[in-house]
Amino acid sequence: MQLPAILAVVLIVAGLWSLAVWPQFLKRVMKDPRARDAAGKATRFLTVHVVLVTISMVLGLATAGIGVAGLLA
Repeated sequence: MQLPAILAVVLIVAGLWSLAVWPQFLKRVMKDPRARDAAGKATRFLTVHVVLVTISMVLGLATAGIGVAGLLA
């Protein structure tokens, strides 16, 4: 299947957007008082957000990779 160049560029931009935005979000979450309990252990709030960010970044990387592959094909 051929991917039009404009769609490949959209995928690259979308993937790069995810890779740029999610780490900034995680930094804010980690500073949130709900991220750690009184003993300093990670809470479910932090754990859920780390999983969310990880999955989103993997999908962002895959999206950008598909876009690059579409341009090179």
